[in-house]
Amino acid sequence: MKIKGKKILFVLGTMLMPALSMSAQQVVPAETCVEDVFIDLTLEKAIEIALSENPTIKVADKDIELKKVANTEAWQSLLPTVDASLALSNSIKVAAIKTGDGQEFKMGRDNSVTATGAATLALPLFAPAVYQNMKLTKEDIILAQEKARSSRLDLINQVTKAYYAALLAQDSYEVVKKSYDVTKENYDLVAKKFDVGKVSEYDKISAEVQLRNMNSTVVSTQTGLTLAQLQLKVLMGIDSGIKININDKLSNYEGRLSLPNLNDQADLSENSALKQLDMNGGLLERTRKLLKTNFMPTVAMQLQGQYLSYSNENWNVFKYKFSPAMTLALSVSIPIYHASYFTKLKSNKIQIAQLADTRINTERQLKMAAESYKRNMASTIAQVASNSEAVKQAAKAVMISSKRYEVGHGTILELNQSETAQTQAELTYVQSIYDYLTNQADLDYTLGRETYLK
Repeated sequence: MKIKGKKILFVLGTMLMPALSMSAQQVVPAETCVEDVFIDLTLEKAIEIALSENPTIKVADKDIELKKVANTEAWQSLLPTVDASLALSNSIKVAAIKTGDGQEFKMGRDNSVTATGAATLALPLFAPAVYQNMKLTKEDIILAQEKARSSRLDLINQVTKAYYAALLAQDSYEVVKKSYDVTKENYDLVAKKFDVGKVSEYDKISAEVQLRNMNSTVVSTQTGLTLAQLQLKVLMGIDSGIKININDKLSNYEGRLSLPNLNDQADLSENSALKQLDMNGGLLERTRKLLKTNFMPTVAMQLQGQYLSYSNENWNVFKYKFSPAMTLALSVSIPIYHASYFTKLKSNKIQIAQLADTRINTERQLKMAAESYKRNMASTIAQVASNSEAVKQAAKAVMISSKRYEVGHGTILELNQSETAQTQAELTYVQSIYDYLTNQADLDYTLGRETYLK
């Protein structure tokens, strides 16, 4: 009988391990419990809370704001700039011009003060690099928005699967707890019969071993349920001390299972990964145009006004005599030869080709994944129907074996085997529904469906 009890533990561990592996890796020390906070949870409500509270979504939204600021900074490069400067300098000894005939002309007076005040207005008239950079930042904003959408789709996918994992753990616990209660009743019955000498000691020991094994299984599934709920709370972005109640069952979803069309090609037009690759390709093309502006001239205008006062004997600037001056300059900068400009263009060309190959490979993998999800869903539907019938047959077998044992025609081995078979049938049934729902969630994510996005 120990072997049967261990078999149940193995089956439970196999079923719950994929759903709870992420939970085991992300368990963190429990935070301070939040008293009197209780949430009745549905899938839609869990997703709604996650989209408003999960930090990854907030980070993605802030990234969009940063890109908008960068866009503003780009077009501000076309605005005029104004700078002012003030300077005081003391000429301890000024230079002199010496002529060929021995004469000497001082360029000012020694130990004198010069005051200068200047204001400069600069305005770019033709700046092709700025124009391309403005377009680049606008495309970068669109990419940031798509990344934020991808974060939302990914979070919805994770929350959906975590919700189903919590349902699986909850249903598994209820199945095992019910099996434990039946095993406890059988043990009490066998113990009473043993006391009056109607059954052998072997029957009592077998029943007791079965009960102890089931008790261990109950503890294990209860731990799995706690971990599954904790994982769901982490993804929702709520305090671990908040209590949640999921008044739902996987069996409620049996009527919603539908057979996917295996002949249709997967429509990946809304897949976020491919969209981002296309947008990155657009950014590389825009970068190529930006690099080409390095070969183009730039035109700028500069207007400068000055007030100057030379050869002052003291530092009292208020008594200086100033004279104004103004200059207007128009400058044209023409690049002649820069070897690095050609190298940068070559690197950009390689990056574009590299991205094109990456997109082809990504699209193939996504198509294969979508096809896999659909076929898994199709096979799971057949399993659900078969498993549902198996649960009914197993329940009937338990009833028959129980009656046979009560009247003395059956053995404790038959009774234990029928109960084990019923538990395994019920666990396999909820597992098959869970498999369908998680495959459907992954298919929706792969196809970029925004079912739950506002």
